[in-house]
Amino acid sequence: MTSDNAVPPDSSGSAQEAQAEIPEKAEPGAEGVTADPIAQLQAGIDAAKAESEQWRDRFLRKAAEMENYRKRSDREHAESAILVKSSILIEFLPIMDACERAIGSFKKNHDGHDLVNRYREGVELLYKQLGNTLRRLGVVPMEVKGRKFDPQFHEALTHLETTECEDNTIIEELRRGYLFKDRLLRPAQVVVASCPKPKD
Repeated sequence: MTSDNAVPPDSSGSAQEAQAEIPEKAEPGAEGVTADPIAQLQAGIDAAKAESEQWRDRFLRKAAEMENYRKRSDREHAESAILVKSSILIEFLPIMDACERAIGSFKKNHDGHDLVNRYREGVELLYKQLGNTLRRLGVVPMEVKGRKFDPQFHEALTHLETTECEDNTIIEELRRGYLFKDRLLRPAQVVVASCPKPKD
């Protein structure tokens, strides 16, 4: 039987333990609190944009390098092709020279013989056909008589003193010069006029 004056059991201990089990609310900014997801997403987007720009710049640089390489390769290929063609075409020029000499000799020897005329016509036809073939390939003869002497395109075999032409003017063509694709294939051999030297 319990006495009325008995002291009830102390419940303060269990109440403190219960309060200790309840976690305290974390203050804003404390460790363990997750950041704003929108800010994280925006930061990820910015980083992706920066990386994308870097890759775009790299791609554009590589594309420009490839384009420059292709153009340089095309130029070198074209130059090589011109050099190869020049070395072949120059072999035809002595044939043109022979035809010109033959035609010139026919014109000097007029005997009225039909056989000579037929030979002359045949050589003229051959010369014309060969000239047309060379023109289609890009080879054209230079017109030099009466023009100023240019050492880049002309080869002076001799100088002739005269007062009929201006000094340094081409007065005679000894061997025809040719251009290939606007480049010198063979210089023209010429006679150049020079002013007479004053006598003492």
